[in-house]
Amino acid sequence: MTHPNVPRVMQITSSNKPLAGKRIVITRARKQAENLARAIEELGGEVIEFPTIEICPPESFAEFDAAIDKLDGYDWVIFTSVNSVEPFLQRLKIKGKTADALSAHKIGAIGAETARRLEAARICASLVPERYQAEGILAVISPEEIRGKRVLIPRAGEAREILPATLRNWGAVVDVIVAYRTELPSVDVRPLAGLLVERKIDVISFTSSSTVRNFVRLFGDRRLGEIVNGSTIACIGPITAATVEDLGGRVDIVADQFTVTDMLRVIVEHFEPNSNPVH
Repeated sequence: MTHPNVPRVMQITSSNKPLAGKRIVITRARKQAENLARAIEELGGEVIEFPTIEICPPESFAEFDAAIDKLDGYDWVIFTSVNSVEPFLQRLKIKGKTADALSAHKIGAIGAETARRLEAARICASLVPERYQAEGILAVISPEEIRGKRVLIPRAGEAREILPATLRNWGAVVDVIVAYRTELPSVDVRPLAGLLVERKIDVISFTSSSTVRNFVRLFGDRRLGEIVNGSTIACIGPITAATVEDLGGRVDIVADQFTVTDMLRVIVEHFEPNSNPVH
């Protein structure tokens, strides 16, 4: 693939780079794939973009706007993904509010990328757990701290219920609003299917359970192990890895920090024994 802002030399596979000769599939949404693709190419790998999700707005913003209208009534706002930040900022602006509307709130952010996007909008996340998943938030908030509080969670239309359910069990009043939806994109699977049959794919990377489920759907709901045909599977974290296993795949690489950067690091480490040293 090519990137207009990347010098051509970055895309030339060099035998002394750690991912030289490795063909890696990225299943992230197309808008999110660029940085990972560039990093893989810098390490000598060849990227195949095969987006299995498309980020779409909610079917209605009525509940979203109602929550923005009563924003002062919340004690906490917890962003579970960077994808929920931009829609939230857009609805704030549409409703005539600025980031200052959150100045008195406690802000939670799952993931460093989410926290950075909030910071760029002058919103300081007071809680960014070390584990970038719902369980990370729950590990650092006590039931006593959250009891009786009102919590707003902008998130994907389909998401795990452990965070809102647990907070409610602890006595919080929790409103969940749909900030975005993930849909199955229209993609031609034939080129990738051919490479998989010929065993010409080294790694397939999955960055969420949605990317795994949609990957399987695009290939006619066959067992994942049959689809990938021996290709190495890399996952961003244990929840995504569990989805791979549930759908009949074998996980070879799992990031321990639940970030794309860390996933790429462990992919490199996976191939290091077969890599030439960098001089």
